[in-house]
Amino acid sequence: MKTKHGARLVAPLAITLLLSACSSLEPDGQIKQGRDWHWHPKAGAAETSAFMKVTVPKDATETKGAIQVNPREDTYFLSFVTSEANAEKIAEDLHFEDPLKADQRGFNAQGRPFGHLGLPEPQTVKGARYAGVSPADVNDHRRKIRWIEIYVQTLKAERARVYLTAW
Repeated sequence: MKTKHGARLVAPLAITLLLSACSSLEPDGQIKQGRDWHWHPKAGAAETSAFMKVTVPKDATETKGAIQVNPREDTYFLSFVTSEANAEKIAEDLHFEDPLKADQRGFNAQGRPFGHLGLPEPQTVKGARYAGVSPADVNDHRRKIRWIEIYVQTLKAERARVYLTAW
C-alpha cells in the first residue's frame, strides 16, 4: 500500500510546516516571530539610531531599539525619553513637510513592535503628536530610508517620549 506509507511521510511534514508558519510568543505574550518575520536577536538602540541617522540626545533615558527582519525590507524601531526641546529638534531635523500634529495613523507593523520593547504603541497614546515623511521626497540625507515617522508624547516636567519608526 504505497499511499499508506506516503501518507505516513507527508503527514509529519505537513504538521511541521503548519507549526513553523505560526507565530511564536515571548513569555509576556508579545509576538516575537511571525510567519515571515522575526526580531533581530542582537540589534538594539545603537543599530537602529545608526540606520535612522538620528543622534540620541545625551540626556536621553529609557533608550530602546529593535529591528524587525522582514523578507523585503527590515523595519527599525527606536524610543527614548528626552527633553521636550530635544524632541522638537529631532522632529525638525527629519524635515517633515507638516509639523507634528495630533494624529493616530502611522505605520502599523506586525507584532506590536513597541510592545516588544515594553512600551505602548504610539498610535494608542493619548495626545501623541505624529509626523511622517519619505526622506527622498524632501531631499534629506537619509536617502536609503524609504519612510521615517515620529511620535512625540509629552510627559511631565518638560520631558517627552520619542518613538521613531523607519524602513
